[in-house]
Amino acid sequence: MSDDPALIDAHHHVWDLARRAQPWLDVPAHTPINRSFRPGDLRSAATVPIAGRSLAATVVVQCVASVDETRELLALADGDPLLAAVVGWADLTSPALGDVLDELREGAGGGRLRALRHLVQDETDPDWLQRPAVERGLRTLQARGLGYDILIRSHQFPEAIRLARRFPDLPVVLDHAGKPPLADGELSDWERNVRVLAGFPQVRCKVSGLVTEADHEKWSAAGLRPVWEVLADAFGADRLMFGSDWPVCVLAGGWNRWASAMDEFLTGASPSETDAVLRRTATRFYGLSDTEPREGTT
Repeated sequence: MSDDPALIDAHHHVWDLARRAQPWLDVPAHTPINRSFRPGDLRSAATVPIAGRSLAATVVVQCVASVDETRELLALADGDPLLAAVVGWADLTSPALGDVLDELREGAGGGRLRALRHLVQDETDPDWLQRPAVERGLRTLQARGLGYDILIRSHQFPEAIRLARRFPDLPVVLDHAGKPPLADGELSDWERNVRVLAGFPQVRCKVSGLVTEADHEKWSAAGLRPVWEVLADAFGADRLMFGSDWPVCVLAGGWNRWASAMDEFLTGASPSETDAVLRRTATRFYGLSDTEPREGTT
């Protein structure tokens, strides 16, 4: 274990509405975050440490299905050490995906591209991830040493499980713990599916996005703890990584409130377990260190 007390936020968003529209923000519920957010906003907001650690770096994640947005995120990361890696978007179904990825990696900040993500949560086809064109794209990612962030809602777990079964050598991370239905409190189906997915050793999981799946005003660390306990038992600390989902988490209290909850969850954890959740898992999955090998299926 490293002695470095760094805290890595494995799920961070930025957007500049003057440069690129974010149509998903144009609903009344998202009014509090319907403005531009830049890296400095998170630096200013993240004042509560977790297990004594302060924010050191983030993984910035795409918001819209746009290669141009990915280029912008890479260029932004190229000039800001806070943004240690980028999860971008490119069309997985395109026969030209390999060329697009090569072009992105050759451009400004291209060395920080570590994974792709698609908003599977918005797809109505329950077999979208198993479409032949999508699977061809996932093989292209694997061949180039990139990972895949999978964003699903709780009812889409069968897709994720089939993906994990068919791609044992593709590093996959489940975003937002598969969005457990915390608002209605019925977690049994989610738990069953999480445990199945955790049975595939190449899968990691982000402890992120929980607060926006719960009641935005009334959630508590105690109310989220059952989800944390399932994740800790199913994946183990070595396959979990902390994510803030900033600034989306502003809708449900923001960084400091979520960080305080995460700090409670880690009370009693060993130093090695704490380091895994707050630094090591993200560092290895996204290749953030020259001294620690990037994880694949181990």
